[in-house]
Amino acid sequence: MYTKSLISKILHSISVRTAPWFCCVLCLALSACSSREPADTSRYERKAELLRLQILTDDVREAVGQAPAGEAGHVVFLSVCDGTQRARVCTGAGLTLDAAWEAADKAALELLRAGGPEPVWVKADVVCVSREISQEELKDEVLWANDESYFWGVSLDDNYDTAFLEAELNGNRIYDYENGGLNSAYINTYLREAGRPLVKRLPGDYTLFRSVGWLCDEEDRIFQLSADESGYGRRKTEIIDKECAGEVIEEASEFLAEQVKEDGSFVYGLYPRFDNEIDNYNIIRHAGTVWSMICSYRLAPDEKLKEKIDEAAQYLISQVRYDPLGQAYLLEAKDDEFKLGGSGVAVVALTEYMDVFEDDRYLDVCRALGDGILALMDPDTGEYYHVLNGDFSKKEEYRTVYYDGEATFALCRLYGATGEQVWLDGACLAAEYFMANDYTQYTDHWISYAMNEITRYIPDNRDYYEFAMNNVQDNLEIIYSRKSGHPIYLELLMAAFETYERMLDQDIHVDGLDRDMFLKTIYIRADRMLNEHLYPETAMYTGNPRRILGAFMVRQEGYRIRIDDVQHNIGGFYMYYRNYDRLVQEGMHECRD
Repeated sequence: MYTKSLISKILHSISVRTAPWFCCVLCLALSACSSREPADTSRYERKAELLRLQILTDDVREAVGQAPAGEAGHVVFLSVCDGTQRARVCTGAGLTLDAAWEAADKAALELLRAGGPEPVWVKADVVCVSREISQEELKDEVLWANDESYFWGVSLDDNYDTAFLEAELNGNRIYDYENGGLNSAYINTYLREAGRPLVKRLPGDYTLFRSVGWLCDEEDRIFQLSADESGYGRRKTEIIDKECAGEVIEEASEFLAEQVKEDGSFVYGLYPRFDNEIDNYNIIRHAGTVWSMICSYRLAPDEKLKEKIDEAAQYLISQVRYDPLGQAYLLEAKDDEFKLGGSGVAVVALTEYMDVFEDDRYLDVCRALGDGILALMDPDTGEYYHVLNGDFSKKEEYRTVYYDGEATFALCRLYGATGEQVWLDGACLAAEYFMANDYTQYTDHWISYAMNEITRYIPDNRDYYEFAMNNVQDNLEIIYSRKSGHPIYLELLMAAFETYERMLDQDIHVDGLDRDMFLKTIYIRADRMLNEHLYPETAMYTGNPRRILGAFMVRQEGYRIRIDDVQHNIGGFYMYYRNYDRLVQEGMHECRD
């Protein structure tokens, strides 16, 4: 492409009389150059300067050392994202950190001037450590990380000419967790999409690296990102307090509100790496999602959220069916069946609705659903039958232990809404069955919810407290050790914490509970859940970042986002939020790691 100055010089050197046609062409070219608007890079430059001030400091230079990227010396990555498509990543290497920054910054400016993405989010990563690894060794290490948590970037060459951040690799399914190593087809799909040279053949050896990072968001706020194994790549959070919990609840509930379709059902789920929707449905998860949205509204009332709650609640009601005796059940339409858990979670959601909005419109349907729950209970033992056919005939005696806790929690909620003893009697009978059959073995959060609710109305029964505390203590090491988010664990712990506080208020003491470990585990679960929250720094490497912003994913399930995944995260953080002051009083922060 000729520049304006070059064309002008050519024009002055040519006689118009001898070559009028050529001058005409050149004049047109000059006119085009004069009228073309240069790309506006000011927004990027402002964000880049803010990031540069964080990176080119003595502290960072000292932390990363002399040549953290091996032969390449220093390496800086700059990721630019407009929120609607996957981030574009520019790389710069140099003998000094300053030189690497200048190279990456130059590459980013060239990208933007060539029509690159609007810089809504700009993220900077600085290589801080690297190591060499063979193809076979990498294959084995990735296979061992079967929860999709291999947190190393990869360079295919010593100069980082073809290098990928960990977030690029995991956000584009390039790490092959089934077979180990790298998936060359996904590498080239990603490179082709980014307009970068393809890889003909993977090398025999790689350079692995870790980086320290910073994000500049749309409001020009800077967030430092963690380089620790447990929260790698996520923004650093000094303390997970009430404000932090409230923010993620609000963001997640906004995501759920956006998933409500015209008929009141939800977009069931997404695989965000390539923006693929999950073609399935589960009415129990629909009910639980409505419940979580109502809890979110309780913390932060919002009319738009209320509208979506109403639409989703009406869809839930549309799936209720009545048998000839007037007992109600929640229909799972795709399987033409009624599940005990469906009736239970529907009652929980609808009683929450009535309590929050002071509206008893759903009281009759809740009573009918409660009658259906009791019809599935053995009146002598308290054992439940789990699944009926669409014609109300028996189908399956047992499906999942979760149904038992969901149904019992619902009976307690019905008692709270009506004061009618029949519901509490049924819940107590079920609780006796749980205790007699050692339900602590299932690490079930619904049991924790149910026992917390029962002790609201029967606050002086020592056996109930002992069972509820055993449900924590017997599972505490498992819950503490789980590396993934697994939000139902925080729900279990927080429902049990409310029970624990009630027990202390009643001056009842139960032996065997490791209180400090209990509090420490509550905090570590909240922290690990944040690892699967879709902040911009993670979402920006997926197919449609804005669509998933604020949601929660399940990393080990291929970054899956399903409505119940988001629901359970809201549920855990909601309980954490409303009990935060008591947790602090009990000494949680002194007990945390």
